[in-house]
Amino acid sequence: MTATLQRLVESAAFQRFIIAVIIVNAITLGLETSTAAMAAAGGLLLALDRAALVIFVVELALKLFVYRLRFFRSGWNVFDFTIVAITLAPTGEGLQILRSLRILRALRLVSVVPSMRKVVNALLRAVPGMSSVLTLLLLVFYVAAVMSTKLFGASFPDWFGTIGESFYTLFQVMTLESWSMGIVRPVMEAYPYAWIFFVLFILLTTFAVLNLFIAIVVDSMSAVEHEEQEQTRELVSVDHDAVLAELRAIRAELAALRGERADDPAAAPAAVSAGSTARPG
Repeated sequence: MTATLQRLVESAAFQRFIIAVIIVNAITLGLETSTAAMAAAGGLLLALDRAALVIFVVELALKLFVYRLRFFRSGWNVFDFTIVAITLAPTGEGLQILRSLRILRALRLVSVVPSMRKVVNALLRAVPGMSSVLTLLLLVFYVAAVMSTKLFGASFPDWFGTIGESFYTLFQVMTLESWSMGIVRPVMEAYPYAWIFFVLFILLTTFAVLNLFIAIVVDSMSAVEHEEQEQTRELVSVDHDAVLAELRAIRAELAALRGERADDPAAAPAAVSAGSTARPG
């Protein structure tokens, strides 16, 4: 029975069914935020939500029964278990935050769809490199915040009065959100050469350091893809070696059978009589 259930939960049809349930559940949870949708079909939406939750619980129960403790060795299984456990929490009065967390079920698509898992694995793999880039970015921010506070704080205390305010203003500049007309040009009216500071800051942060994040993520995705290709080659090589071994065993058995027939004395008279019978013809 365990083997049958394992084939069921690992089958492509079962995975497609779970993906469909996740998508439908995400849509219904979104519709629940609409007053008009709830007025028209609120009962149906709530029923679909409960049905999706029951399906998720049954899915996890089947996997726990099949894999036992091995279930928790997979980070994706723990991820699914945590999300479903959160959505099972009470959602009564004063627990609206927990009720809103039901939408986290949509994140299960990440664990179900292999391509999404690949992207997340690449992001997790890139964390060590990204931490180094983030440290560099914070260092640049700190130096720029101290400089901007000393240079522009007296004239623009709302933007650069303290290091914290300078950090926030420089973050807005880095995102290029109204950085020119909203911040730099007013500052340039009091400090004409302020553009040099802001242009250098944007070049260092937006066009240099942040692009390092993209480079690290792309490199990690390439490494993950290379590892998967290597694993595929190893599996193909193992299957190839197994097929060759079976062929060698079959050839050895055929050779042994031919040897036994050649050594069988009863086979010789039969061969002679067959030959004499064949000559007159």
